[in-house]
Formats: sequence, C-alpha cells, structure tokens
Amino acid sequence: MIALSVAAALAVFVVYTALAGNGVAQLTPSSVAGHTGDVTLVGAVVGKVAGDSFARSGMRFRLKDIGDTKAARVPVVYHGSVPDLFKTGRHVVVQGTLRDGVFVAKPGSLITKCPSKYTPAKSSKT
Repeated sequence: MIALSVAAALAVFVVYTALAGNGVAQLTPSSVAGHTGDVTLVGAVVGKVAGDSFARSGMRFRLKDIGDTKAARVPVVYHGSVPDLFKTGRHVVVQGTLRDGVFVAKPGSLITKCPSKYTPAKSSKT
C-alpha cells in the first residue's frame, strides 16, 4: 500500500513538472511557424543585428536552423540584457511567442551557446 502511494505521488510530481515548469516546446526556426503560446527557439544568428535592446523598438535579428544554410529565417525582436558573446553566427536560445511572423522574445531570455564547450577536446597524441 505504501509503495502504491509513493508511486502515485511520483506520477503526480512528474505530470506537474511537465505541465507547469519546463513544459515549453523547444523549436527550430524552420519548425516554429504555426505554433502558438510560449516556445523556446534555438538557432544561429544570421545577417545584421539592428537596434538597441533597451529602446522601445528593441534589438532585431534573424535566426536560422543551426547547420542548415538554406533553412528558414525567423525575425526576432528582443528587449533586455544582451550576453557578451552575442553576435552574428553565434548559436542562441530565446523564449517567447511568434506574432505575425515575428518572434517576440521575453525580456532577459536570450542565452548564447558557446560552441567551444560542445566540441571534443583535442588529443595530446600526435
């Protein structure tokens, strides 16, 4: 009986965390079209970055799928602090909502991914 109660409590916890906490879909620029509500967008910054993230109109840039040169590009508008490593070509993660074809990012949700952390260490053997 106790094991059944523990299992039921664990099941409720799993469902709660899936729906309440991190239940946000993680999408790429080529798959974001048609999604409503909050999503996490992962992509590479392409083209010119324009504007000021603290101005009313925000900072504007485009994201494409990582590693796909012909992938769809999604315009992004962002307000808030910009990570030091943010630049064209950098892989980023941002949360927000797609509105009229423009991804409106939540303030402070822009995170850069450092490619050097994801590449294999160089071997000391020659």
